[in-house]
Amino acid sequence: MNNLSHTRTTARPAGTRLNPLARLARMMDTLAAWNERRRQRLALEALPDHILSDIGVSRADADNEATKPFWKG
Repeated sequence: MNNLSHTRTTARPAGTRLNPLARLARMMDTLAAWNERRRQRLALEALPDHILSDIGVSRADADNEATKPFWKG
């Protein structure tokens, strides 16, 4: 369910700072990931029980996932 392939994971040497554009890009990536997570959780919550059963997820699991805050993975 987490498709975060668009996030930047480039390592940088310790003690170096990101320039303002890189910092802005990282913040935008984080916001996009949070929004996608929120969207997916709302979609999961909206699925009917028979579809959840088809994908092997119980209603309780779907409800539990849907109640997580968007910033929690």
